[in-house]
Amino acid sequence: MEFFIDTANLAQIKEAQDLGVLDGVTTNPSLMAKEGIKGEKNILKHYVDICKIVDGDVSAEVIATDFSGMVKEGERLAKLHKQIVVKVPMIKEGIKAIKYFSGKGIRTNCTLVFSAGQALLAAKAGATYVSPFVGRLDDVSTDGLRLIEDIRIIYDNYGYSTKILAASVRHPMHIIECATIGADVVTCPLNVILSLLKHPLTDIGLAQFLADAKK
Repeated sequence: MEFFIDTANLAQIKEAQDLGVLDGVTTNPSLMAKEGIKGEKNILKHYVDICKIVDGDVSAEVIATDFSGMVKEGERLAKLHKQIVVKVPMIKEGIKAIKYFSGKGIRTNCTLVFSAGQALLAAKAGATYVSPFVGRLDDVSTDGLRLIEDIRIIYDNYGYSTKILAASVRHPMHIIECATIGADVVTCPLNVILSLLKHPLTDIGLAQFLADAKK
């Protein structure tokens, strides 16, 4: 499984990269705003700054919701850096844009996916990644992990190469369950990745080893 960090914070991205397990980054306008990154010029520069830190793919989201607007923005984003993947919303015009980008060799991440049918359309259009939102489905009393399972079965049935990028991942068990049922990628905040390090028996064992060493 690949690990992506979901943030626009350069310090957190570098910390995850230094940990040695980071495969990529996902970000969006909301995360950019959270870091005080405003204005098109600054946002585009920030994407490039992220690409300079990590070795893997960096998802950069379009703002437009019409086909021509998404194409214009997406082509501009793709030209920024070879690691950029254009993030496109799961809407009718978005599917058309994904198909267009696929024909141009521009990689895409279809975001805001909440059903297996949406994921199927994204794969047929040629999306590189599809991002089902696990946590947001859980919020409305729907099994987000079951969606990951359904998409995995559909993609395996028909040999789609689109990667399942589990998003809205909020705690370590989300990561473990996504890995168990076959998600290709998980994206989450740094604190969720770091939470995988923690176990009380590890702490107890280390404390005992150190105590014994002092004897």
